[in-house]
Amino acid sequence: GHTTGPSLNNDKLYKFAYTAEVYVDRVKASLQKSAGYRISSGVDVNLLWRNPDNDDDQLIKIMMKDVQVENVNERPAAKNIFEGKSTEKIIGKEYLEALQRPIVVELVRGKVKTFYSYQNEPGFTQNIKRGLASLFQLQLHSGSSREVDISGKCNTTYHVRQYQVTKIKDLDSCEIEKKRFTSHSRILDVSTKATSATVYVLEDSFIKSIKAEENFVFVLNYRRKTGAKIVSKQRLELKSVQAGMGLIAAKQVAGVIKTLDPSYVAMPLEAEPVKSECKKCPSLSEHWQSIREHMHPDKLSKPEAAKSFLSFIQNIRRATKEEILKIIKSENKEFLPQVVDAVTSAQTPESLEAILEFLDFKDASTFILQERFLYACGFASHPTETLLKSLTEKFKGEVASQEIRETLVIVMGALIRKLCDREGCKLPAVVEAKRLILNRLEKAKKDDNVQMYLLALKNALLPEAIPVLLKYAESGEGPISSLAATALQRYDPSFLTKEVKETMNRIYHQTRKVHEKTVRTTAAAIILNSNPSYMEVKNILLSIGELPMEMNKYMLSMIQDILHFEMPSSKTVRQVLKDMRAHNYDRFSKTGSSSAYTGYITRGPDVSSTYSLDILYSGSGILRRSNMNIHVFDRNTELHAIQVVIEAQGLESIIAATPDEGEENLDSFAGMSAILFDFQLRPVTFFQGYGDLMSKMLSATGDAMNVVKGLVLLTDFLQEIQLQSGPTASAEFMGGLAIDISGGMEFSLWYRESKTNVKNRVAMFIAGNTEVDSFFVKTGMETTLETETSLDFISTVQFSQYPFLVCMQMDRVDSPFRTHMTKYESLPSGRRYTARRGKAATLAGNEYPLHQENSNMCKKVFGAKSDSAGSWF
Repeated sequence: GHTTGPSLNNDKLYKFAYTAEVYVDRVKASLQKSAGYRISSGVDVNLLWRNPDNDDDQLIKIMMKDVQVENVNERPAAKNIFEGKSTEKIIGKEYLEALQRPIVVELVRGKVKTFYSYQNEPGFTQNIKRGLASLFQLQLHSGSSREVDISGKCNTTYHVRQYQVTKIKDLDSCEIEKKRFTSHSRILDVSTKATSATVYVLEDSFIKSIKAEENFVFVLNYRRKTGAKIVSKQRLELKSVQAGMGLIAAKQVAGVIKTLDPSYVAMPLEAEPVKSECKKCPSLSEHWQSIREHMHPDKLSKPEAAKSFLSFIQNIRRATKEEILKIIKSENKEFLPQVVDAVTSAQTPESLEAILEFLDFKDASTFILQERFLYACGFASHPTETLLKSLTEKFKGEVASQEIRETLVIVMGALIRKLCDREGCKLPAVVEAKRLILNRLEKAKKDDNVQMYLLALKNALLPEAIPVLLKYAESGEGPISSLAATALQRYDPSFLTKEVKETMNRIYHQTRKVHEKTVRTTAAAIILNSNPSYMEVKNILLSIGELPMEMNKYMLSMIQDILHFEMPSSKTVRQVLKDMRAHNYDRFSKTGSSSAYTGYITRGPDVSSTYSLDILYSGSGILRRSNMNIHVFDRNTELHAIQVVIEAQGLESIIAATPDEGEENLDSFAGMSAILFDFQLRPVTFFQGYGDLMSKMLSATGDAMNVVKGLVLLTDFLQEIQLQSGPTASAEFMGGLAIDISGGMEFSLWYRESKTNVKNRVAMFIAGNTEVDSFFVKTGMETTLETETSLDFISTVQFSQYPFLVCMQMDRVDSPFRTHMTKYESLPSGRRYTARRGKAATLAGNEYPLHQENSNMCKKVFGAKSDSAGSWF
């Protein structure tokens, strides 16, 4: 009769040879040196029953025999973990017996309708048998469908040519329960690719040979050299056909199974979840004791701190709430902040419950721990709705410290954005948090409150918040309008409507009221960065020359930077400049010390990074705003890695200078605000008010204030994989950053000089582990990468003459860079084969070039300094 699936002959025994191999290695490596293993066996297949009413409904028995386990690549005896061990010793007696017990499969039109096996067999052996059974599923006509096999329910396409059938399985479409999470930012994440193909050769209406191959590739987006691949291959070859048992007579399948062995049960063909127990894993507190010394606050800018942080997170993710609380409650205050960083970054329900039970927001004395907890929430790689909900509850309750209250709402803003980016904008907790922030901003009376809700919106970047931000940018007082404008600056230009641009033009050209220079320059930057029209550019260029002295210089510098760095609007700017030639000379020959500059830190095949530095002074030589940024981007996305802004106002009285027009009544203030990995932190104040300024100046030690210190989980990727040959695999990549950013401002009245200093000290550790786990052997590859560096940005101003001298320096120290790779194969007994490779290099330090004008000034500043005594005041 006609069949659409393979058909077995009656009374025959088909004897096959079967191998299943796995390989783990670097992405580009050839498989000859990979870590891995091979399972091989004989496989006997025979027909038990054919449905009398339908030729295409067959029951077949499949049985593995003579199972062997060996290396996938030749190894000398000393390096062979299987050397001198029988299969029974490697796999274990009961496991081997289970593996060699036959399975029964009902094939209808070539597809597996039912898979029969024995209950209470170990999941591992059951999955290996499922992998074998799945190979027998094929159709003999071309076409696509969703079908279930060991990988779950997947889109599968068949191509049929005479005696050859190719089956392509789209692994991304498979529905199967597997753990997986990724990092929030694309740049910090891992790209994956998975393929599966099986080629069948048919003979005499049944299978002559099968070759199946699956490939999984993982690469780190910001360093594509760091990655891994898993290759899984299966082969089944017909060796002989012999005389076999006769068929079992029965009307229905159930009858056949009963006759054969009543203890057979029907089971899903989809793999069952299995996890091998960790026999020698230390407890959480044992692990903490072993890494504790590296987590001392003084060691936080070393790669070892970041490395310990990552391994601690991995262990916390396996721990219970009680185990976590035990460590938190027993640790002293030097180490606690680092423990809080790790527990919060672990992001499991247990770790969140533990930390919330421990922290008491009604108690101001644990301020540092509350702040570290909140910042770690803001950096969360895959935050949950529960986390946002918990923070909203805390915010509505009693919070002892005003600064923590502010931080709470700022972090809620960051979580709203991360959840919205993952299609979570409609979740009840997100809707509630959005409503809370927008409603409270509307009702806020005090500037401090307005400011904290605006900072939350600066993180949330909600499209519906744009009208509110416009209102505050145009009609708010100094610092508030400045904050609203910088929030708008963070939106993608595609959100900036006609209304936004009209408002920015009104602010810059002061159509309705006088605005501070800081707000006007931000408005100009927004206009020039969002596809400006010819007229918008022309009006900005025409205004240069009519602006206050230092602002003229700043705007001129901004325009030159757009041209030199070939920014998107540079074409329009060039066009306007060509048409304006007559007006140029006088307008563009302004003196002053303010400036804006952008340059590359790195330009690579995977990612590039830029730094930009802009500084705006008041007419008397006092800093108004210095802004340092580092952006990292690849072809598709951009990450605002760091921004440090130092703002000052109303400081003219110190040097008995005249304030700029419209700035006579500004309160004395200096402070600093930072963005780290797209997350706006709570700004810190150096001093507020004249009295505070004077007392700090007279006791000026020039000590830098800490802006942010701690451990951040940047890359957090985990994917579990079901291989079609039976084993499970996983790929885990984690990147930790130990960071210490501080900034300060000092004055010397004696030398009429001021200095601002921003120090960024960072250490990074990345660890990747790609592993295939069969119950009796594990094989995989670990890669690590570590580096540490510090970036200093110093600006020195001498205001004893006009134009005053400004020297800006941006320096990076020598940075060691180390990579390691270990491939391994190991048995539960502890017998292990490893192959290691490592590379170390030093990235030479660098003084980043700013514009030529700056270099000339630095020579003057440091030339002038050498003949005067070095003390301040």
